[in-house]
This record gives sequence, C-alpha cells and structure tokens, in this order.
Amino acid sequence: MSTTAPVAHVTVKSPDQMQELGRRLAPLLRPGDLVLLTGELGAGKTTLTRGLGEGLGVRGAVTSPTFVIARVHPSLTGGPALVHVDAYRLGGGLDEMEDLDLDVSLPESVVVVEWGEGKVEELSEDRLHVVIGRAVGADAPGGAHGHPEDDVDDVREVTVSGFGARWADAGLADLGI
Repeated sequence: MSTTAPVAHVTVKSPDQMQELGRRLAPLLRPGDLVLLTGELGAGKTTLTRGLGEGLGVRGAVTSPTFVIARVHPSLTGGPALVHVDAYRLGGGLDEMEDLDLDVSLPESVVVVEWGEGKVEELSEDRLHVVIGRAVGADAPGGAHGHPEDDVDDVREVTVSGFGARWADAGLADLGI
C-alpha cells in the first residue's frame, strides 16, 4: 500500500470558499487525525480551521491561537474535539510541542497545527498536510490579461496531501469547490 494518498489541488477564490473547503474537509476527519497547515501570514490557515470547526460541530469561535499557542474546542455533536495549535513561536520542535501534551489529546481529537511543518510530524505517521499558497501570474484573476489588482489577494492554490495508510482511500480527490 502506498504511504502517500492522492493529492487534492483546489483553487480558492475568497475567504468564504476557504471556509467552505474546511467544512468539506471536516467529514473526512476522525479522532486521532493530525492536520498540518502551511502558508504565509494571511494565507487563510485560520479561516480554513474555522470551516473545519463548523464542519466538526465544535463549540467556541475558532480564532488564531497565536497568543495562547493552543485552544481546545469541544464537540457539541458527540464527535471529536478540535485542538487548534499555532506553532509559529515554537522553535524547539517536537520537544516543545510535547510540553503542550498534544499527544494526550491526539487519540480522541482532531489536532490542527498552523506552522507545524518540520515541528510535529513525529506526533503521527498518518497526517494530512495542507499547503496554502497565493495564486500568481496567469492563475490569478486578471493576472495574465486584466488588472492584476482584481481579487488577486483572495485567490489561493490549496494542496491537500495525505501521508500514511490512514489517508490512502479517504476521499481527498472529492474536495473541489
């Protein structure tokens, strides 16, 4: 069996579509899943996580956990809690992440880590990696033939990759908006 699941590529043209992508991704998630979010500041990582929270039916407004490092959003529907982590300020890698006791929460929660690449992969062999990049050039509205300033700031290219056997047949290819 392959260790890398099919990869989904989605063009997202607005913050509302980014949130909808999170809602569409949520039903694929189950307790114990680790989701890494990668993208520059303002790329839409928290907006995507807000959609995940809506799709999972969790309590509390999903906002950036930058100053508290991690927030736990319990389920209102009997599903898994959403643990939302911002690893931006964590420089110590896995040792510093372990101080947050995320491995205790992982088996019964969905753990979403912003800025987690290179820091938390060892928490789980099975993980979902979401990379959010700004569309550039001909891919962006107006970029090739029109006005480059038209809506370009909101357009994102999102790549969702599954690692490990857990994601082999998880339906990532059906994420398109």
